[in-house]
Amino acid sequence: MNREKDIFNSITDLERYLSDRLLRPLPGLVSQLKMSVRPDSAFINDRQKSLQPWPASVLVVLYPYQQEIYLVLIKRSGQVRHHQHQISFPGGQKEEGESLEQAALREAKEEINVDPARIRLIGRLTSLYIETSNYCLYPMLATASLRPDFRPSPQEVAEIIELPLAHLCDRKIRKEEWQWLRGQVVLVPFFEFNGYKIWGATAMVMAELIDILREKEKPASLANQRNPG
Repeated sequence: MNREKDIFNSITDLERYLSDRLLRPLPGLVSQLKMSVRPDSAFINDRQKSLQPWPASVLVVLYPYQQEIYLVLIKRSGQVRHHQHQISFPGGQKEEGESLEQAALREAKEEINVDPARIRLIGRLTSLYIETSNYCLYPMLATASLRPDFRPSPQEVAEIIELPLAHLCDRKIRKEEWQWLRGQVVLVPFFEFNGYKIWGATAMVMAELIDILREKEKPASLANQRNPG
């Protein structure tokens, strides 16, 4: 894919495109499965799937920084209840009386000091079920006009990771490796960035976002095929 700054002239241009695109059917599971652990049976727990999943939401916030567009991830600390030391979007379990959108904003504020007043929620990406923690995860897509004043919560966040959207959309960062997980050898797809391996539910959310962004370049690609000279 071309660098995203060649496709989107500004964060406003990106926001306008995504706002319109989220009104139409999303790629959903087709995109998510591209980054799913294989075989899928390694993460199927019949007893757990019979339980009512806990609703949780994460904030996928896009913002301008150093003449590019970025998104932010966190590496969780060893003190959190679930997914210790894993890379994820800021977010967590929905509390009683709040909406999924409010939960994502609250968690982002608590974890990395994202000011909800400076965030524009665009819409939701496709939800997905996480077997290991029995969460149903709802990704909330948002933009900010300026880079947020990130400050990690020491209890919850070990590192803040800022990832350029152009790098995320580079097909060469998708890799695979065999791992021993939950008593089985499985093939784990992941995105590699600065030595980090981003896999699991976070990578599945990112896969859908990538496919949505790649739709933007299809008309230009088709035009080039029709006019090769």
